[in-house]
Amino acid sequence: RGRQYGKTTTLSLLKKKLEAEEFVVFSISFERLEDECFASYSSLLKTLFELFLLKLPTTKNLDESQVNLIQKYVKIEKPNNVDLSYFTQSFCIKPVVLFIDEVDQASNYKSFITLLGAFRDMYLNRDEAPTFQSIVLASVFDIKNLRLKIRPEEMHTFNSPWNIALPFNAEMELPEDGIANMLSEYKADYNVDFDEKLVAKEIFNWTSGYPYLVSNICRIIADPDNKLSWDKYGVEEAVKVILREPNCPLVESFTKKLSDYPELAKLLREILFNGTRMGFVIQEKYTKLAYMFGFIKDNNSQLQISNRFYELMLYNLFIEEDKHNSLYSNGANEKNQFVKDGYLDMPLILKKFSQHFNDVYGTDDEKFIENQGRKMFLLYLRPIINGIGNYYVEAETRDHTRTDIVIDYKAKQYVIELKIWHGEEYNRKGEIQLSEYLDYFHLDEGYMVSFCFNKSKVPGVHEVMLGGKKLIEAVI
Repeated sequence: RGRQYGKTTTLSLLKKKLEAEEFVVFSISFERLEDECFASYSSLLKTLFELFLLKLPTTKNLDESQVNLIQKYVKIEKPNNVDLSYFTQSFCIKPVVLFIDEVDQASNYKSFITLLGAFRDMYLNRDEAPTFQSIVLASVFDIKNLRLKIRPEEMHTFNSPWNIALPFNAEMELPEDGIANMLSEYKADYNVDFDEKLVAKEIFNWTSGYPYLVSNICRIIADPDNKLSWDKYGVEEAVKVILREPNCPLVESFTKKLSDYPELAKLLREILFNGTRMGFVIQEKYTKLAYMFGFIKDNNSQLQISNRFYELMLYNLFIEEDKHNSLYSNGANEKNQFVKDGYLDMPLILKKFSQHFNDVYGTDDEKFIENQGRKMFLLYLRPIINGIGNYYVEAETRDHTRTDIVIDYKAKQYVIELKIWHGEEYNRKGEIQLSEYLDYFHLDEGYMVSFCFNKSKVPGVHEVMLGGKKLIEAVI
């Protein structure tokens, strides 16, 4: 599972359940272990015995002989596979389960893969000699994908522990009604009143139930110092707080992975900026990585970013990389003129963007504008609303020809459709679609940005009335 998905919490709860059934559960973690612990196979085995000794006070259902055995083996200076085999045969006189958390810390080391190979051999020979009943590994990389972190020339030097590994298929996301139930309990405990179903729906819309984000949003709203309300606006403000947090572990984790895997960043850019629809093929290397890291999900056999918060975070990260672009500077320099009576003057934003885009990219070819136009609008928009508003892209309507952006700015929403011009008939259909989309948001005014390659086009901003809705369109 991805970072901060509740893996450690799950292990803790599972440990209590198994101990109640008389299992011996050793729950250790590789977090904060020094490189020296993995320098050789012997040093890793010695570290393993030392971790067992460290966990003796909190491990239940042990008998005296098992305690003595650990104290004996921890004194061996350079243990080997024979020592490990003798230890497990003598120690596992009753059902023993081993939990190892933060396995990613060890996955770059050949010694750890050798240890997994030893565990595999003992498991395959379990009818002849007792061994651990189960070994549970918790990490971002699943065991079958540890191979992605191993140099090819080392592949032949160890057994393949992943061919006996079982997947962990439990749903760890919180369902919308589960979030509502927790909020209902919170209301009763703290004697506050709000619509828990409405708030749960908004939290789920942003997080898709990702536990870390759900709990963080609730924590931020509940903090009286933040002066936030339990409503849609409060959730949106909490999202902004998380995104602004210095050294946010989630943002740092995303940034590192995008740096480590440039092809993964390219895949996500294709989805976000170009609206490329891709089939979900888990065998494809970077689809597998993106899925394992929690970046994407399978939505009816199509790749989709896992949740709205991730989308916004990724858009922000990618736009930050491109903020040297002149359109970003234009937006930052002109932002003050776009706020009137506390709200965005969206027609003026479209007018100014149209002018700047034509000045900079008016002579570029059609293919460039198709691929870059939407990104350029977001580059211009980001500094204008930064720190006050949020935006997200409607995943269900995003494709190569159309992108719907929803802006939340001081509790007011603005819906903008970005699209490639494909003739009057297509444009008319787009206007009808936007009008219907405005009904969903209970809005009377919407906006369109059309990138048009017809040389007889009339650029500029104009208004269209359709079904009682005012549509303001910028033709570029």
